[in-house]
Amino acid sequence: MARRRALSVFSISFLDIMSCGFGAVVLLFLIIKHNADVNVPERNIIPDLTSEVKLLNEEITEGQTGLAELRNTIAEIDQRIVIARGLARRASDTVKEQSGELETLTSNDLEAITERLKQDIRKMEQEKNRLQEETEHTGENTRSFVGTGNREYLTGLKLGGQRILVLLDASASMLDNTIVNIIRRRNMSDEKKRGSHKWRRMLETVDWLSTRFPVTSKYQIYTFNTGVTPAIKATEGQWLEVGNKEQLNAAIDNLKDLIPAGGTNLELAFQAAARLRPVPDNIYLITDGLPTQGDKPPRNTTISGRDRLKLFEAALKTLPDGIPVNTILAPMEGDPMAASAFWQLAQITQGSFMSPTEDWP
Repeated sequence: MARRRALSVFSISFLDIMSCGFGAVVLLFLIIKHNADVNVPERNIIPDLTSEVKLLNEEITEGQTGLAELRNTIAEIDQRIVIARGLARRASDTVKEQSGELETLTSNDLEAITERLKQDIRKMEQEKNRLQEETEHTGENTRSFVGTGNREYLTGLKLGGQRILVLLDASASMLDNTIVNIIRRRNMSDEKKRGSHKWRRMLETVDWLSTRFPVTSKYQIYTFNTGVTPAIKATEGQWLEVGNKEQLNAAIDNLKDLIPAGGTNLELAFQAAARLRPVPDNIYLITDGLPTQGDKPPRNTTISGRDRLKLFEAALKTLPDGIPVNTILAPMEGDPMAASAFWQLAQITQGSFMSPTEDWP
């Protein structure tokens, strides 16, 4: 019979031993990792609660601020209520006083008041009709002028007349307000000269005046520098009809083709006014200063203020008597005596004087 082999503890393989040991290590690792995962949320609890506490504190602060503003608003409303109550009492007292006055009025008093009101209404209607009649006789039925903005032109000029003469200064000084810019523009192209802001303002002034001519009146428009030229060719010494709309429009359009040049001879302009028959009963003089030339040619290229004043006085001697002269002055640099001289001219002739702003008319 075969012999049985004896069992020995050392017969377990080395691999089984290593497997048992590795299993123990894995089990220990899982236990440690589980404890770490369980402890993480416990460490994050404190920061989350701190953020919530800060947020609640901010909401409390905002609430306190809003409460203070609400209290201030309530205080203002209370103050307004007090003021309103005071005004209500005052209004009530006024109503009572007026009611008492009405009670004291007799029927005769009421009739007298009613009659006065009716008379006032009749006067206002008469004034309205008169103004409408005057409007119907102005040049706005023939031509219109729309300025910048929605406004009325309150100038103080003595508008109207049956024979109206417009004298427009077309000298080189009408190119600008300063001597330096006048010299600069004088050497520019004709288009640049016509586009001068000052010159365009003066043309718009003539345009505006033409819309104020009474329809039943007559007119003439002269431009002057070293000579005198009518706006409508071959009409010198003639009166034109305001009712002729096409001719009046042509006169205004012809002025836009002019180029300011030369000196200023006011004496020739007044002589041309004196040659009109019958003489004008209203003159509008549009210029920027005292004259620089007279009946004799100038000796020098420059002229002093005193000499310009002498030329102005000489020109006045040729002006017919009894004609109001309304001067529209666009002052230029280096002519301080112009405003005073033309103002005196307005006083002497019973006319008017104005120096318009940059945006007029």
